[in-house]
Amino acid sequence: MSASRTGPEGAGTGGPPPGGHPPPFPVPPAPPEPDSGGGPRAAGSGAAPHRAAEDRTIEGGTAESRAVENSTVEGSTVENSMVENGTVENGTLEPPPAFPPEPGSADGGPPRGDRRPTGPSPKSLRSARMHPADVLRVGATGLRTRPLRAWLSALGIAIGIAAMVAVVGISSSSRAELDRTLEALGTNLLRVEPGTSMMSGETGVLPYEAVAMIGRIDPVQDVAAVGRVPDTGVYRSDRIPEGQSGGMTVAAAELDLPATVGAELADGVWLNEATARYPSVVLGASAAEQMGITGAGVDVYLGGRWFTVIGILEPVVLAPELDLAALVGWEAAATYLGFDGHATTVYTRAEERHVESVASVLAATADPSAPDEMSVSRPSDALEAQQAVDTAFTGMLLGLGAVALLVGGVGVANTMVISVLERRSEIGLRRSLGATRGQIRLQFLAESLLLSALGGLGGVLIGTAVTAVYASSRAWPAVVPYWASAGGVAATLLIGAVAGLYPAVRASRLSPTEALAAQ
Repeated sequence: MSASRTGPEGAGTGGPPPGGHPPPFPVPPAPPEPDSGGGPRAAGSGAAPHRAAEDRTIEGGTAESRAVENSTVEGSTVENSMVENGTVENGTLEPPPAFPPEPGSADGGPPRGDRRPTGPSPKSLRSARMHPADVLRVGATGLRTRPLRAWLSALGIAIGIAAMVAVVGISSSSRAELDRTLEALGTNLLRVEPGTSMMSGETGVLPYEAVAMIGRIDPVQDVAAVGRVPDTGVYRSDRIPEGQSGGMTVAAAELDLPATVGAELADGVWLNEATARYPSVVLGASAAEQMGITGAGVDVYLGGRWFTVIGILEPVVLAPELDLAALVGWEAAATYLGFDGHATTVYTRAEERHVESVASVLAATADPSAPDEMSVSRPSDALEAQQAVDTAFTGMLLGLGAVALLVGGVGVANTMVISVLERRSEIGLRRSLGATRGQIRLQFLAESLLLSALGGLGGVLIGTAVTAVYASSRAWPAVVPYWASAGGVAATLLIGAVAGLYPAVRASRLSPTEALAAQ
């Protein structure tokens, strides 16, 4: 409802509105508006827009208004601030109530659609965030309340990790011992033996000049040979039947053999210029052990006569065939045992950088007439091949450890599922107090990770201890790669995350009412 104002500008400023009541507030005059030509628009032109007062009702002296904005009556603009539920009694404007009445009440009020919210928007409300320390504390609560179950579940993880770490540690310790041995003995030892003839199928024979000819190769540093004495056994007593020598052999040896192959004496002395011509013998480590001989000075029976033991060798790593041999002097073998003087194995030390080139010419140098019948080998390669076999066996053991770890992960998942079923009332209480689904999910996931981490750390410690004990019993250096320890802990965390994901999601989907009703 609009009222028109007439008369000159300012004449009707204080005039009463229709209905006979004076205005509840003074109405200032409207400023002049520019016309199309840039000058002020004349008052009363009637071209100004007009906006009606919204929801304005005058009944019995009561004026209720939501807002009167830019109200213009015939060229005069009324700019009015919002007046809500103002009551005019006897010309006096009463202040609006502190709380507006609800729509449809006795006092009336604006429609519900026109009400503007006075508090914060629901979208602006955010749930409290949990700090990492809070997550750890809440996750550890479930472990502290059920310690026996937690320890048993962590034990399954620990067994799998301990098996994997121990396998890797023992394999690495063995490799470290091999590297140390090869570094001490060298990888530049070559061995030449007569092979099988392709024409006759018989075993070839090295020429008498083979050792001297190999020694003329420039990069060669040391050369030594042994010659096996055929049809000769070694016996502790002459009462033992012939042929029951236990696989021990008799061989003639040159004096510089220990320096060439890296052999050391466990007891006694090595052959010299004097003893090499007399019935003296040096036993290999396995031969002495098999006959029960622990020191020099005893006699053994070989080739139909007694020989005096003057020394016992330590196990020879690069020439293990010497461990079961009884070594006599080259001249004594020819004199007392009927040795023909042909070498059966020639050991050669070459410079490290020329090992390959020496190996390529060694067969032709040893026997120029039949180089194809010579066999050249590198003992250190055999050790590395054995280490490769051990590595394959280690891979199989790692697979078994992975299976044990998987079983431990299933145990963790089972524990977490049972924990969710038993703690439904706790979940419902937390949800009713304002905990979000994400916080419930994070709680149980953190509990699963803590449980797995506990088992992983325990498994790493157990595996390291097993490695140290085993390595010390074999006189190996104890080596546990850092990647094995770090990888073990990382694997347990991954297993814990996978095992705890389903229980955590299941716990977060429980409604508060259903969870509390399960009490």
